[in-house]
Amino acid sequence: MSGLADRAAKLDADDPLAALRDRFDLDPEVVYLDGNSLGAPPRHVAARMADVIGRQWGRRLIRSWPEGWWDAPERVGDRIAPLVGAAPGQVVVADSTSVNIFKTLVAALRMPPLRPGDNGRDELVVDAATFPTDGYIAASAAELTGAELRPALPDELDGVLGERTAVVLLNHVDYRTGRLYDMAQATRKAHDAGARVVWDLCHSAGVLPIELDALGVDLAVGCTYKFLNGGPGAPAFVYVPHRLQEKFHQPLAGWGGHREPFAMAPEYEPAPNISRARAGTPDILSLLALEAALEVWDGVDLAEVRAKGMALTGFFAECVDELLGDRVEIVSPRDPERRGHQVSVRHPAADRLVTALAEREVIGDFRTPDVLRFGFAPLYNTYGEARRAAETLAGVLAAAG
Repeated sequence: MSGLADRAAKLDADDPLAALRDRFDLDPEVVYLDGNSLGAPPRHVAARMADVIGRQWGRRLIRSWPEGWWDAPERVGDRIAPLVGAAPGQVVVADSTSVNIFKTLVAALRMPPLRPGDNGRDELVVDAATFPTDGYIAASAAELTGAELRPALPDELDGVLGERTAVVLLNHVDYRTGRLYDMAQATRKAHDAGARVVWDLCHSAGVLPIELDALGVDLAVGCTYKFLNGGPGAPAFVYVPHRLQEKFHQPLAGWGGHREPFAMAPEYEPAPNISRARAGTPDILSLLALEAALEVWDGVDLAEVRAKGMALTGFFAECVDELLGDRVEIVSPRDPERRGHQVSVRHPAADRLVTALAEREVIGDFRTPDVLRFGFAPLYNTYGEARRAAETLAGVLAAAG
């Protein structure tokens, strides 16, 4: 065990991102490995929100709408854009992940085919192992548009994509196992089959280098309360590249997406840019908390974030192997290139183990029926925490007999 402690100490001493941890308000007694569910708060967000509530809302009142509130969805979207490989004017922050999945799927199904004259495409392929809300929303979008829903695992695309496939909805990282899928390869396969692709980035935005523009991705959605640290219920984002914005006819024609929202026109006319992906009034408090939180990324190299994430998860897996042996099963990919920033461990008593860990100040989470998930946020998690989490898990199992 001392060998693991020595290794962790050296890895932390050599970590080029170590200083970033001070940007977060973390309890030093707690090992927090659930940033893939809810990110930790950056220190400066509370003071910024005091200004938003006390001055912008409390003193400026409704005058704050034209003073930075109304255009916040686009402004904050431009802060996220570099983190997902998008040029300015192609990301907007609005609504929830579920709402944005619905918008993008319906809009994609309504778009003209990729190949001129290639009509008759009526199939919506969705990741069979997807996060439940994606599946629910895909079913609703298919019912609304008359498309046929076809669940399929991402590894099965070669045998699924065909002349009927219109749209493919995929997760960049599997929420249960942490498996990272090849965005370039899957996007190319969809396009080669004549289909458009929508990517869910909820478990990759903020930890993985993503190149939406370079890979020709059609549409993407991501949340901001996980690795982007926007806070509980922070609004999600939508990516619509410039080349598709004119074709993006979403089903929620709310005033927020109108060309002239304050003209109060009786007929809907979509904005000519990314604003057309908006729907209703923006959630200003959450949106401005997110804007403040995103400042922790200033000067951060995503390649370094990814490198540390692979090293952190790999070191944790080594600790689990050494300390727990075959008492648990690691279900995340061993190959770091195929793994997101989480390690999932299978055990029949996973739900009770997560509770016991939390009682010992090690926070992970549980996914039915038997998976413990440990998410590693490279901006604030340490190798020492990875070691302590594995040691605590071993102790809990030993105490349980």
